[in-house]
Amino acid sequence: QVQLVESGGGLVQAGGSLRLSCAASGRTFSRFAMGWFRQAPGKEREFVAAISRSGGTEYYADSVKGRFTISRDNAKSTAYLQVNSLKPEDTAVYYCAGDLYGSGTNTNSDTYEYWGQGTQVTVSS
Repeated sequence: QVQLVESGGGLVQAGGSLRLSCAASGRTFSRFAMGWFRQAPGKEREFVAAISRSGGTEYYADSVKGRFTISRDNAKSTAYLQVNSLKPEDTAVYYCAGDLYGSGTNTNSDTYEYWGQGTQVTVSS
């Protein structure tokens, strides 16, 4: 089992930045590719970014490319999502997820085995 706990969300003005963290405990963190997803009210959960076990491969949704950066520190068992140039349409609950079999490019939420509880990001205009 892996437990994932997100933090770092909050209320920010458009154009602002946040750094989301996802702390893992349980099984060896470096065994998992990691992903970030988000879900806005009334909408389906959508892929945001993913990173391979080593951190050498990153993959982004087109809507966040150039504004968001995913990273990980395996020594600290933590994944991060730096979110810059935020827009009101980025408002959502952000979830991190662990993917035991993926390569760091997996956009399908159904194939991620472990999920955190989410952290709210609200962007005001």
